[in-house]
Amino acid sequence: MTDIIGLLGSGADDLLQHVCKGIPRETLHLPGPDFVDRIVAPSDRSPAVMRSLQQMFGHGRLAGTGYLSILPVDQGIEHSAGASFAKNPQYFDPENIVKLAMEGGCNAVASTLGVLGACARKYAHRIPFLLKFNHNEFLTYPNKFDQIFFASIEQARDMGAVAVGATIYFGSAESGRQIVEVSKAFARAHELGMATVLWCYLRNPAFKQDKDYHVSADLTGQANHLGVTIEADIIKQKLPENNGGFLALNTKDNPYGKTDSRVYKELTTDHPIDLTRYQVANCYMGRAGLINSGGASGDNDLRDAVRTAVINKRAGGTGLISGRKAFQKPMKDGVALLNAIQDVYLSREITVA
Repeated sequence: MTDIIGLLGSGADDLLQHVCKGIPRETLHLPGPDFVDRIVAPSDRSPAVMRSLQQMFGHGRLAGTGYLSILPVDQGIEHSAGASFAKNPQYFDPENIVKLAMEGGCNAVASTLGVLGACARKYAHRIPFLLKFNHNEFLTYPNKFDQIFFASIEQARDMGAVAVGATIYFGSAESGRQIVEVSKAFARAHELGMATVLWCYLRNPAFKQDKDYHVSADLTGQANHLGVTIEADIIKQKLPENNGGFLALNTKDNPYGKTDSRVYKELTTDHPIDLTRYQVANCYMGRAGLINSGGASGDNDLRDAVRTAVINKRAGGTGLISGRKAFQKPMKDGVALLNAIQDVYLSREITVA
């Protein structure tokens, strides 16, 4: 097992001993081996959707725990293939992406129509496929930021995917269209028996002020709440780094949104676990699982990945979806990083705060 306490270093006690008081753990619907039976079964999801969710929860090193470790590799479109794979050119080959997810013990592999389609007949029955059907193409000059469809829900079904994923850029001028498009696509996916995963990302230049409020707990929490409203089964969200986005953006000259002072005075503190707990609360108190993203690769990937996993788990989240930290390394190192993340969720000593 990974030396989790050693990797957390001087911040270990602060993360491992913290107790959330604003939104107590007893009010949450927590992950567990019976999550699909306990939480999904009473909903309007069909038996086929339940089976698809159970396939993800029942695969990999975290099988039977109620937690998820997913490898997402759609960065070849979102950030350009060169920017994503030049560090490790073997991942220009889609098969190596799937192999990394399998060797790393992941619950599922998430990628594009092209990547998963290139090796579906060989691997779709060996690891759950999550097809990401919309993307921001990064070639138009000047660059623009909009999520457009690259695949259909029927194509996901035909290749054997158990789930589909999409991004909505909440806060952007295009978000209204994206909400309608993705809502319809998610309804179709549920009709065809697949689960749904939503990347609930914020995008608006105005959100960058004295702080980058794209990662503000109150704004990302509301994005999560919109995501579960269109019946995303799982929410992917960036780990919160601050709070008060609604307050910073709402001025006399430019009124914006609505919030309540109790969000900041009673429900949250500045502690990262409390901020993430607010994200979980906005996922219907955990009825839809929150998986946080791993973020860009850097100098301390292993430490950062373990820290993010600890925060997510102790906040009541459902797991991590980490890509660049894993595939921008030699495969054995990527596997080790994915296993370290999973070790956090396998550890009985790391409990919900």
